[in-house]
Amino acid sequence: MDKDSTAKTAGKSRGLGVFTLAVMNVAAVVSLRGLPSEAGYGLGSIFYYLFAAVVFLIPVALISAELAAAFPQKGGVYRWVGEALGPEAGFVAIWLQWIQNTIWFPTVLTFAAVSIAYIGADPAATEVPLANNRIYVAAACFVIYWCATFINLRGLSASAKISKYGGLVGTIIPAAFLIFFGILWLAGGQPLAMDTSALTFVPDLSQLNNLVLASSIFLFFAGMELSAVHVMEIDDPQRNYPRAIFAAAILTVCIFVFGTLAIAFVLPAQSINLTQGLLVAFDKYLTAYGLTALTPLVALMLVIGVLAGVSTWIGGPSKGLLAVGHHGFLPPFLQKTNDRGVQINILLVQGGIVTVLILLFTFMPSVQAVYQILGQLTAILYLSMYFLLFLSGMKLRHMYPELKRPFTVPGGKYGIYFWGLVGCIGAAMAFVLGFLPPAQIKVGSTAIWYSVLFCGYVLFVGLPLIIYACRRPSWVMERQGEELAPFLRDPEQKKE
Repeated sequence: MDKDSTAKTAGKSRGLGVFTLAVMNVAAVVSLRGLPSEAGYGLGSIFYYLFAAVVFLIPVALISAELAAAFPQKGGVYRWVGEALGPEAGFVAIWLQWIQNTIWFPTVLTFAAVSIAYIGADPAATEVPLANNRIYVAAACFVIYWCATFINLRGLSASAKISKYGGLVGTIIPAAFLIFFGILWLAGGQPLAMDTSALTFVPDLSQLNNLVLASSIFLFFAGMELSAVHVMEIDDPQRNYPRAIFAAAILTVCIFVFGTLAIAFVLPAQSINLTQGLLVAFDKYLTAYGLTALTPLVALMLVIGVLAGVSTWIGGPSKGLLAVGHHGFLPPFLQKTNDRGVQINILLVQGGIVTVLILLFTFMPSVQAVYQILGQLTAILYLSMYFLLFLSGMKLRHMYPELKRPFTVPGGKYGIYFWGLVGCIGAAMAFVLGFLPPAQIKVGSTAIWYSVLFCGYVLFVGLPLIIYACRRPSWVMERQGEELAPFLRDPEQKKE
């Protein structure tokens, strides 16, 4: 986001409006690539979206806003969790925020590779063979990711030029077209591919395996904590921030619900491909309305959206990790920057991890299987960070009741405890379900599935604990303008 422009806005007599902040939140959260995974649930997807919004999206937004208002110092989740649970937990939190993003890259890159395969493909084809070719998908992921990395190494201005309009071109406009086509299809009385024999919004919750893909909806709503830093830039935050959050939640849910249903209208549940479903649905609509020639254009727009997102996220979380690393949490090797101030070695290590994960395409039985297992590993790591966030919000309200809070979670004295517990319960449910293999996808050996998830989780959670235990005074390399303010109270000292 353009920090300079928001700072200028904050400096005027009027701050951010409710509508502006709501749109910023939507832009930070909404992505279309996961819609096919939920389209198989038909009308039942509405229940899952609403459930995830209530037990996850709203708690994250409200608690993050209170923490950002109460602790405006640099550090983000490191500051919030560190103040409540200690610097070790704070480092684990910001590490998880970075590493889940690193693991997320192959899944979104896969979507970009599939989109590229549709450019120039036979418009009459219901599936593009190249999109199922594991060698092609892996190669395309390598090229896209490393090109975006090299762009980021040239500095913020270079990546900003690519990211500026990518969200609009690659997400908002395609989403509007998809929903428009879905409404047109329904209004025209066209046959629906989804099962309408039992029009129920509450799905069968007795089958745990069928809930696995639904649990991934929690990750759809992740990222709202990043926009919480703008809570102090809105007029009358105590009154208007909740309005902006609920408006953003409603708009986000509407995009996801109607976008998912638009796919379900034209694709039977049993034939939905997680990586190609969105493009196949677009092709169905474009063919039906005589607009087949636009299929390559839509695919190109989706690729632009992915490139913009990848370019933005490659540099963002890693920059936050670098700032914390300067204070003794990372060895000097990982604190190295190039002549443009870019965290070069962190980006190279990040690229190495992404490269290894992409190689999983060679060993898993299908691209869909890799797509799903990396998505679920991302989810359980990110949910662990959110669990720390919810606990910290509740504990800090208890530790510092006298602290000035320009914004507090609505609900009076017990509001934050209510939403914090709701968030913890929701995150814990999704975390457990995230380990189960989905019934809808052939994942091959379940032993390999569980091994990858458990070993990956232990590895990526254990690494920051090992790094923290091995830290040395010589690792402290504070730089002017990047200093972190000390904690209000020594978190390692027991409260009297």
